[in-house]
Amino acid sequence: MNSWPDTGTSAALRQKYATDLALDRDGEWLQAFADVPRHVFVPRYFTQGTDTAWQPVSWGDVGYLEAVYADAALTTQLDEQGIPTSSSSQPSVMLAMLEALDVHDGHRVFELGTGTGYNTALLSHRLGEARVTSVDVDPGLVAAAIGRLKQAGHSPTLAAGDGALGYPRRAPYDRIIATAGLHAIPPALLEQAAEGAVIVAPLGYGIVRAQVTAPGHATGRFLPTPAHFMALRAASTAPDLDAVRGENPGRTSVAPRDVLERLKFPLSLALPGYTSCTWKDDHGQVTAVGLWTADGSVATVDTTGTVRQSGPVRLWDSVEELAATFTDNIARDDFLLTITPTRQTVTYRETGGPGWHLPTLSR
Repeated sequence: MNSWPDTGTSAALRQKYATDLALDRDGEWLQAFADVPRHVFVPRYFTQGTDTAWQPVSWGDVGYLEAVYADAALTTQLDEQGIPTSSSSQPSVMLAMLEALDVHDGHRVFELGTGTGYNTALLSHRLGEARVTSVDVDPGLVAAAIGRLKQAGHSPTLAAGDGALGYPRRAPYDRIIATAGLHAIPPALLEQAAEGAVIVAPLGYGIVRAQVTAPGHATGRFLPTPAHFMALRAASTAPDLDAVRGENPGRTSVAPRDVLERLKFPLSLALPGYTSCTWKDDHGQVTAVGLWTADGSVATVDTTGTVRQSGPVRLWDSVEELAATFTDNIARDDFLLTITPTRQTVTYRETGGPGWHLPTLSR
Protein backbone atom coordinates (compact mmCIF):
# COMPACT_ATOMS: atom_id res chain seq x y z
CA MET A 1 0.00 0.00 0.00
CA ASN A 2 1.28 3.48 -0.87
CA SER A 3 2.27 5.78 2.01
CA TRP A 4 1.51 8.85 -0.11
CA PRO A 5 -1.89 10.38 -0.86
CA ASP A 6 -3.49 9.32 -4.10
CA THR A 7 -6.95 9.54 -5.60
CA GLY A 8 -8.56 8.36 -8.76
CA THR A 9 -8.06 11.86 -10.12
CA SER A 10 -4.35 12.08 -9.33
CA ALA A 11 -3.70 8.56 -10.65
CA ALA A 12 -5.53 9.28 -13.90
CA LEU A 13 -3.76 12.60 -14.36
CA ARG A 14 -0.39 10.94 -13.72
CA GLN A 15 -1.03 8.29 -16.37
CA LYS A 16 -2.16 10.89 -18.91
CA TYR A 17 0.88 13.01 -18.03
CA ALA A 18 3.23 10.08 -18.76
CA THR A 19 1.35 9.23 -21.96
CA ASP A 20 1.60 12.81 -23.18
CA LEU A 21 5.39 12.65 -22.71
CA ALA A 22 5.55 9.27 -24.43
CA LEU A 23 5.77 9.94 -28.15
CA ASP A 24 8.93 8.29 -29.51
CA ARG A 25 10.52 8.23 -26.07
CA ASP A 26 12.36 5.72 -23.87
CA GLY A 27 9.80 3.33 -22.34
CA GLU A 28 11.69 2.77 -19.08
CA TRP A 29 11.85 6.48 -18.26
CA LEU A 30 8.22 6.88 -19.16
CA GLN A 31 7.32 4.09 -16.75
CA ALA A 32 9.19 6.03 -14.05
CA PHE A 33 7.16 9.16 -14.82
CA ALA A 34 3.98 7.08 -14.66
CA ASP A 35 4.90 5.43 -11.34
CA VAL A 36 6.57 8.26 -9.37
CA PRO A 37 3.98 10.67 -7.90
CA ARG A 38 5.10 14.22 -8.69
CA HIS A 39 2.55 15.63 -6.24
CA VAL A 40 4.43 14.02 -3.33
CA PHE A 41 7.49 16.05 -4.30
CA VAL A 42 5.53 19.22 -5.05
CA PRO A 43 3.01 19.39 -2.19
CA ARG A 44 2.90 23.14 -2.74
CA TYR A 45 3.90 25.51 -5.50
CA PHE A 46 3.66 29.26 -6.03
CA THR A 47 2.00 31.17 -8.82
CA GLN A 48 1.98 34.89 -9.59
CA GLY A 49 -1.24 36.82 -10.00
CA THR A 50 -1.81 39.87 -12.15
CA ASP A 51 -0.42 42.02 -9.32
CA THR A 52 2.82 39.90 -9.44
CA ALA A 53 2.26 38.76 -5.83
CA TRP A 54 3.07 35.09 -5.20
CA GLN A 55 0.22 32.84 -4.07
CA PRO A 56 0.66 29.29 -2.71
CA VAL A 57 -1.30 26.42 -4.26
CA SER A 58 -1.49 23.00 -2.60
CA TRP A 59 -3.50 19.76 -2.40
CA GLY A 60 -7.21 20.51 -2.42
CA ASP A 61 -6.85 23.88 -4.16
CA VAL A 62 -8.53 24.33 -7.51
CA GLY A 63 -6.14 23.45 -10.33
CA TYR A 64 -3.40 22.03 -8.09
CA LEU A 65 -3.28 18.49 -9.49
CA GLU A 66 -3.79 19.66 -13.05
CA ALA A 67 -0.76 21.97 -12.72
CA VAL A 68 1.41 19.32 -11.05
CA TYR A 69 0.69 16.86 -13.85
CA ALA A 70 1.20 19.34 -16.66
CA ASP A 71 4.39 19.83 -18.67
CA ALA A 72 5.43 22.98 -16.85
CA ALA A 73 8.06 24.10 -14.35
CA LEU A 74 6.69 25.01 -10.93
CA THR A 75 8.20 27.44 -8.42
CA THR A 76 8.45 25.60 -5.10
CA GLN A 77 10.41 27.89 -2.77
CA LEU A 78 10.82 31.65 -2.27
CA ASP A 79 13.30 33.58 -0.16
CA GLU A 80 12.40 36.37 2.25
CA GLN A 81 12.31 38.88 -0.61
CA GLY A 82 9.96 36.70 -2.63
CA ILE A 83 12.69 35.61 -5.07
CA PRO A 84 12.35 31.99 -6.30
CA THR A 85 15.12 29.76 -4.95
CA SER A 86 13.92 26.31 -5.99
CA SER A 87 11.61 24.79 -8.57
CA SER A 88 10.37 21.54 -10.04
CA SER A 89 11.70 21.54 -13.59
CA GLN A 90 9.58 21.17 -16.72
CA PRO A 91 9.00 17.41 -17.09
CA SER A 92 9.73 17.24 -20.84
CA VAL A 93 13.10 18.91 -20.21
CA MET A 94 13.80 16.49 -17.36
CA LEU A 95 12.98 13.59 -19.68
CA ALA A 96 15.26 14.93 -22.42
CA MET A 97 18.13 15.19 -19.93
CA LEU A 98 17.51 11.74 -18.46
CA GLU A 99 17.43 10.18 -21.92
CA ALA A 100 20.65 12.01 -22.85
CA LEU A 101 22.24 10.57 -19.70
CA ASP A 102 21.97 7.11 -21.35
CA VAL A 103 21.91 5.13 -18.12
CA HIS A 104 22.20 1.36 -17.98
CA ASP A 105 21.67 -1.13 -15.20
CA GLY A 106 24.53 -0.99 -12.70
CA HIS A 107 25.51 2.62 -13.41
CA ARG A 108 26.30 4.86 -10.47
CA VAL A 109 24.82 8.35 -10.80
CA PHE A 110 25.67 11.63 -9.11
CA GLU A 111 23.07 14.41 -9.16
CA LEU A 112 24.04 18.03 -8.48
CA GLY A 113 20.97 19.78 -7.10
CA THR A 114 18.44 17.64 -5.24
CA GLY A 115 15.74 20.30 -5.16
CA THR A 116 12.35 18.72 -4.51
CA GLY A 117 13.76 15.21 -4.88
CA TYR A 118 11.54 14.38 -7.86
CA ASN A 119 14.39 13.84 -10.33
CA THR A 120 16.22 11.84 -7.65
CA ALA A 121 13.14 9.62 -7.34
CA LEU A 122 13.01 9.05 -11.11
CA LEU A 123 16.69 8.03 -11.08
CA SER A 124 16.09 5.72 -8.09
CA HIS A 125 13.11 4.12 -9.82
CA ARG A 126 15.17 3.44 -12.93
CA LEU A 127 18.49 2.34 -11.38
CA GLY A 128 17.73 1.46 -7.76
CA GLU A 129 18.35 3.76 -4.79
CA ALA A 130 21.76 2.22 -3.99
CA ARG A 131 23.09 3.60 -7.28
CA VAL A 132 21.99 7.22 -6.76
CA THR A 133 23.76 10.03 -4.88
CA SER A 134 22.41 13.58 -4.74
CA VAL A 135 23.73 16.77 -3.11
CA ASP A 136 22.05 20.14 -2.59
CA VAL A 137 23.35 23.30 -0.92
CA ASP A 138 20.08 23.86 0.99
CA PRO A 139 19.82 21.63 4.10
CA GLY A 140 16.10 22.33 4.34
CA LEU A 141 15.50 21.08 0.81
CA VAL A 142 17.58 17.97 1.48
CA ALA A 143 15.65 17.17 4.67
CA ALA A 144 12.32 17.60 2.88
CA ALA A 145 13.49 15.52 -0.08
CA ILE A 146 14.58 12.66 2.20
CA GLY A 147 11.10 12.54 3.71
CA ARG A 148 9.35 12.68 0.33
CA LEU A 149 11.60 10.03 -1.16
CA LYS A 150 10.82 7.70 1.75
CA GLN A 151 7.11 8.31 1.17
CA ALA A 152 7.60 7.23 -2.43
CA GLY A 153 9.60 4.18 -1.36
CA HIS A 154 13.17 5.30 -2.05
CA SER A 155 16.21 5.97 0.17
CA PRO A 156 19.13 7.05 -2.05
CA THR A 157 22.20 8.78 -0.60
CA LEU A 158 21.45 12.48 -0.04
CA ALA A 159 23.70 15.13 1.49
CA ALA A 160 23.67 18.86 2.12
CA GLY A 161 26.69 20.67 0.71
CA ASP A 162 28.22 22.27 -2.34
CA GLY A 163 27.20 20.03 -5.23
CA ALA A 164 29.98 21.50 -7.38
CA LEU A 165 32.39 19.59 -5.13
CA GLY A 166 30.63 16.32 -5.84
CA TYR A 167 30.55 13.53 -3.26
CA PRO A 168 33.98 11.81 -3.33
CA ARG A 169 33.21 8.99 -0.91
CA ARG A 170 30.86 7.33 -3.46
CA ALA A 171 32.90 8.11 -6.57
CA PRO A 172 33.62 7.22 -9.30
CA TYR A 173 30.36 7.92 -11.09
CA ASP A 174 29.34 6.49 -14.44
CA ARG A 175 26.80 9.24 -15.02
CA ILE A 176 26.60 12.81 -13.69
CA ILE A 177 23.59 15.08 -14.04
CA ALA A 178 23.13 18.66 -12.84
CA THR A 179 19.74 20.23 -12.23
CA ALA A 180 21.11 23.68 -11.38
CA GLY A 181 22.45 26.17 -13.90
CA LEU A 182 26.26 26.17 -14.25
CA HIS A 183 28.82 28.44 -15.90
CA ALA A 184 31.14 25.48 -16.59
CA ILE A 185 31.47 21.83 -15.61
CA PRO A 186 32.91 21.83 -12.07
CA PRO A 187 36.43 20.32 -12.06
CA ALA A 188 35.60 18.16 -9.02
CA LEU A 189 32.89 16.38 -10.99
CA LEU A 190 35.36 15.61 -13.76
CA GLU A 191 37.76 14.21 -11.17
CA GLN A 192 35.01 11.95 -9.78
CA ALA A 193 33.84 10.73 -13.19
CA ALA A 194 34.59 7.18 -14.26
CA GLU A 195 36.30 6.48 -17.57
CA GLY A 196 33.76 7.03 -20.35
CA ALA A 197 31.30 8.74 -18.00
CA VAL A 198 28.52 10.91 -19.44
CA ILE A 199 27.78 14.34 -17.97
CA VAL A 200 24.51 16.17 -18.68
CA ALA A 201 24.28 19.69 -17.32
CA PRO A 202 22.67 23.08 -17.96
CA LEU A 203 25.20 25.63 -19.22
CA GLY A 204 23.79 29.08 -19.82
CA TYR A 205 20.45 28.80 -21.59
CA GLY A 206 21.24 25.34 -22.95
CA ILE A 207 21.99 21.78 -21.87
CA VAL A 208 25.27 20.07 -22.73
CA ARG A 209 25.95 16.35 -22.99
CA ALA A 210 29.65 15.55 -22.64
CA GLN A 211 31.56 12.29 -22.46
CA VAL A 212 34.76 11.86 -20.48
CA THR A 213 37.54 10.76 -22.85
CA ALA A 214 40.49 10.77 -20.42
CA PRO A 215 41.15 12.11 -16.91
CA GLY A 216 40.18 15.79 -16.98
CA HIS A 217 39.18 15.62 -20.65
CA ALA A 218 35.72 15.51 -22.19
CA THR A 219 33.94 16.48 -25.38
CA GLY A 220 30.29 17.06 -26.05
CA ARG A 221 27.51 18.89 -27.80
CA PHE A 222 24.51 20.89 -26.66
CA LEU A 223 21.06 19.34 -26.86
CA PRO A 224 18.58 21.09 -29.16
CA THR A 225 16.30 21.59 -26.15
CA PRO A 226 16.00 25.20 -24.86
CA ALA A 227 16.32 25.38 -21.09
CA HIS A 228 16.86 27.69 -18.17
CA PHE A 229 17.65 26.35 -14.70
CA MET A 230 18.11 28.26 -11.47
CA ALA A 231 21.79 28.92 -10.99
CA LEU A 232 23.83 27.54 -8.12
CA ARG A 233 23.34 29.97 -5.28
CA ALA A 234 25.91 32.70 -4.93
CA ALA A 235 26.07 36.24 -3.61
CA SER A 236 24.75 38.75 -6.12
CA THR A 237 25.05 42.51 -6.50
CA ALA A 238 22.25 44.74 -7.75
CA PRO A 239 23.09 46.73 -10.89
CA ASP A 240 23.94 50.42 -10.56
CA LEU A 241 21.25 51.71 -12.90
CA ASP A 242 21.72 55.28 -11.69
CA ALA A 243 25.35 55.22 -12.87
CA VAL A 244 24.51 53.92 -16.33
CA ARG A 245 21.82 56.56 -16.80
CA GLY A 246 24.53 59.20 -16.52
CA GLU A 247 26.67 57.72 -19.31
CA ASN A 248 26.81 59.28 -22.76
CA PRO A 249 24.34 57.52 -25.07
CA GLY A 250 25.35 55.51 -28.12
CA ARG A 251 23.37 53.98 -30.96
CA THR A 252 22.65 50.38 -31.94
CA SER A 253 20.78 48.61 -34.72
CA VAL A 254 20.28 45.48 -32.60
CA ALA A 255 16.73 45.26 -31.26
CA PRO A 256 16.23 44.65 -27.52
CA ARG A 257 14.06 41.62 -28.34
CA ASP A 258 17.13 39.90 -29.87
CA VAL A 259 18.68 39.74 -26.40
CA LEU A 260 15.52 38.14 -25.06
CA GLU A 261 15.05 35.74 -27.95
CA ARG A 262 17.45 35.02 -30.84
CA LEU A 263 20.74 35.87 -29.12
CA LYS A 264 19.79 34.67 -25.65
CA PHE A 265 21.66 31.35 -25.83
CA PRO A 266 25.02 32.49 -27.30
CA LEU A 267 24.94 35.54 -25.00
CA SER A 268 24.75 33.20 -22.01
CA LEU A 269 28.03 31.65 -23.22
CA ALA A 270 29.74 34.93 -24.06
CA LEU A 271 28.67 36.54 -20.75
CA PRO A 272 28.36 33.65 -18.27
CA GLY A 273 26.06 34.47 -15.39
CA TYR A 274 24.70 37.68 -16.86
CA THR A 275 21.33 38.95 -15.64
CA SER A 276 18.72 40.82 -17.63
CA CYS A 277 15.61 42.83 -16.95
CA THR A 278 12.98 44.58 -19.05
CA TRP A 279 10.91 47.71 -18.88
CA LYS A 280 7.39 47.61 -20.34
CA ASP A 281 4.74 50.14 -21.24
CA ASP A 282 1.12 50.16 -20.03
CA HIS A 283 0.23 47.67 -22.76
CA GLY A 284 2.87 45.16 -21.70
CA GLN A 285 5.19 45.86 -24.63
CA VAL A 286 8.95 45.84 -23.95
CA THR A 287 10.40 49.35 -24.20
CA ALA A 288 13.93 48.69 -22.92
CA VAL A 289 16.29 45.94 -21.78
CA GLY A 290 19.01 45.99 -19.13
CA LEU A 291 22.02 43.67 -18.79
CA TRP A 292 24.52 43.38 -15.96
CA THR A 293 27.27 41.09 -14.71
CA ALA A 294 28.81 40.45 -11.30
CA ASP A 295 31.83 42.69 -12.03
CA GLY A 296 29.59 45.78 -12.01
CA SER A 297 29.20 46.16 -15.77
CA VAL A 298 25.77 47.42 -16.86
CA ALA A 299 24.15 48.17 -20.22
CA THR A 300 20.68 49.43 -21.14
CA VAL A 301 19.10 49.75 -24.59
CA ASP A 302 15.67 50.98 -25.56
CA THR A 303 13.52 50.43 -28.64
CA THR A 304 14.73 53.71 -30.18
CA GLY A 305 18.24 52.21 -30.41
CA THR A 306 19.75 54.28 -27.58
CA VAL A 307 22.46 52.44 -25.62
CA ARG A 308 24.20 53.34 -22.37
CA GLN A 309 27.02 51.33 -20.81
CA SER A 310 29.06 51.53 -17.62
CA GLY A 311 31.53 49.38 -15.72
CA PRO A 312 34.69 47.51 -16.70
CA VAL A 313 33.11 45.55 -19.61
CA ARG A 314 31.16 47.03 -22.50
CA LEU A 315 28.34 44.49 -22.41
CA TRP A 316 26.44 45.79 -25.40
CA ASP A 317 29.60 45.48 -27.50
CA SER A 318 29.35 41.72 -26.91
CA VAL A 319 25.74 41.80 -28.06
CA GLU A 320 26.77 43.65 -31.22
CA GLU A 321 29.49 41.08 -31.95
CA LEU A 322 27.04 38.21 -31.54
CA ALA A 323 24.47 39.90 -33.78
CA ALA A 324 27.13 40.24 -36.49
CA THR A 325 28.21 36.60 -36.08
CA PHE A 326 24.77 35.03 -35.94
CA THR A 327 22.57 36.55 -38.60
CA ASP A 328 20.23 33.54 -38.90
CA ASN A 329 18.36 31.36 -36.43
CA ILE A 330 20.66 29.57 -34.00
CA ALA A 331 20.57 25.79 -33.39
CA ARG A 332 21.87 24.82 -29.97
CA ASP A 333 23.16 21.45 -31.19
CA ASP A 334 25.58 23.28 -33.48
CA PHE A 335 27.61 24.26 -30.39
CA LEU A 336 30.40 21.99 -29.13
CA LEU A 337 32.09 21.76 -25.72
CA THR A 338 35.74 20.78 -25.32
CA ILE A 339 37.16 20.22 -21.84
CA THR A 340 40.82 19.88 -20.85
CA PRO A 341 42.35 20.03 -17.36
CA THR A 342 43.08 23.75 -17.84
CA ARG A 343 40.31 25.06 -20.08
CA GLN A 344 36.68 24.59 -21.14
CA THR A 345 35.72 26.01 -24.52
CA VAL A 346 32.45 26.25 -26.42
CA THR A 347 32.75 26.58 -30.21
CA TYR A 348 30.20 27.02 -32.96
CA ARG A 349 29.96 24.16 -35.48
CA GLU A 350 33.65 23.22 -35.52
CA THR A 351 36.74 23.73 -33.40
CA GLY A 352 37.86 26.64 -35.57
CA GLY A 353 34.55 28.50 -35.39
CA PRO A 354 33.55 31.34 -33.05
CA GLY A 355 34.09 30.29 -29.47
CA TRP A 356 34.22 31.27 -25.80
CA HIS A 357 36.28 30.11 -22.85
CA LEU A 358 34.11 29.27 -19.85
CA PRO A 359 34.98 30.53 -16.33
CA THR A 360 36.11 27.26 -14.78
CA LEU A 361 37.27 28.87 -11.53
CA SER A 362 33.74 30.13 -10.77
CA ARG A 363 30.31 28.59 -11.06
